[in-house]
Amino acid sequence: MGMYNVNDYGAFPGGQERSTAGIQAAIDAAALAGGGTVFIPAGQYLTGSIALRSRIELRLSPGAVLSFSTDPADYPVVDSRWEGVRRQVYASCIYGSGLEQVSVTGGGTLDGCGQAWWERHRGAAEELAYPRPKLIGLDSCSRVTLRDLNLRNSPSWTVNPVLCTDVTIDNLSILNPADSPNTDGINPESCSGVRIVNCHIDVGDDCIAIKSGTEDTEDRVPCENISISNCTMLHGHGAVVLGSEMSGDIRNVVIQNCIFKQTDRGIRFKSRRGRGGVVEDIRISQIVMEEVICPFILNLYYFCGPRGKDRYVWDKNPYPVTRDTPQFRRIHFAHITARQVHASAGFLYGLAEMPVSEITFEDIEISMAEHALPGLPAMMADLEPMRARGFYLGNVQDISFYRVRIAGHEGPAFQVANGENIEIEACRSRDRTGSTELVIERAFSEATS
Repeated sequence: MGMYNVNDYGAFPGGQERSTAGIQAAIDAAALAGGGTVFIPAGQYLTGSIALRSRIELRLSPGAVLSFSTDPADYPVVDSRWEGVRRQVYASCIYGSGLEQVSVTGGGTLDGCGQAWWERHRGAAEELAYPRPKLIGLDSCSRVTLRDLNLRNSPSWTVNPVLCTDVTIDNLSILNPADSPNTDGINPESCSGVRIVNCHIDVGDDCIAIKSGTEDTEDRVPCENISISNCTMLHGHGAVVLGSEMSGDIRNVVIQNCIFKQTDRGIRFKSRRGRGGVVEDIRISQIVMEEVICPFILNLYYFCGPRGKDRYVWDKNPYPVTRDTPQFRRIHFAHITARQVHASAGFLYGLAEMPVSEITFEDIEISMAEHALPGLPAMMADLEPMRARGFYLGNVQDISFYRVRIAGHEGPAFQVANGENIEIEACRSRDRTGSTELVIERAFSEATS
């Protein structure tokens, strides 16, 4: 398989002329020959959406910049998912569907030139006929590799594999402004076999969000067998988020050896009535967090999104358990440090009819910020802001805390409302007054508050 230089096909850097046709011609020529490497030399290239092909490696030189057009006419309309639901959208800046063995690599940069798209979203410019492009969007592909790239200013989500298998995402540097709307970093959606490693993510929404579609998604396909390791995450609304689109289930996820700094929240699970689906068998360990509102959130009353304000979503009375009842279970946290926490050490809140269950916390150390600011640990109706609170548990079952240390909190270290089989062993707390409590062993087997 050969090397195909885009300069040989009419793509040239530095000018105002689009290089879309030249880059696409090189990709198509390589595909016609059975596959190969399409090389982009150093320089800045203005381009519209680029369609990948099977058995192609698109390799950007360390000095190469693909600067993507802000004209919607440069983005074909394709059928894909948008926020969990299949519909027509503008093709991603780098797009592929139904491909095998496809890669985007090299030390170059993909610049989504997102400002114009963000202004359209905010209503400061003309409205769009379809949802904004993503920077890299791959649909129903297998053997995918994204490696050694600099990704900047994405129009919306930055990397979004949908219904893909065997995906490697390695050594990406993702930077979107902190106030840019919906510019999530990496969002695997209904994928299987995803490895996210060695990435640096600083974005305007969730850094990594694992999803599997909403209740309006016709085909319920799980997101499963996911590993995330050795990543640093800054700003953003959450460092690693599971949901709220999880109707197809999320399972078998390992998150380890990561650093979160100034992300609004740390590890965040969110869903609501109507979504259905199960999030289960999640292992999270070896994490350091700093300056987060709340390190751990498991919330089954999440109210954002379509129909989120309906009584069915926010009502705290029990409802019948059906296919539309979501569930969080078998989730384990270990060896985690969180410093300068503002709102709460942790917030777990299950449905009245479906408690959050089988959750363990082991070797966890949390200290509150000296000048903690009030904040909402979770997005749910009628929740008042919290400040320097301990763990708050509502509608929970089979929860274990072992060697958990909390410092600088106000009020109780562990507050439980409607909990069953809560074990607290070898835990220590020092509240804001300096009072120390050593909890050697304590168990709740009935509803407490």
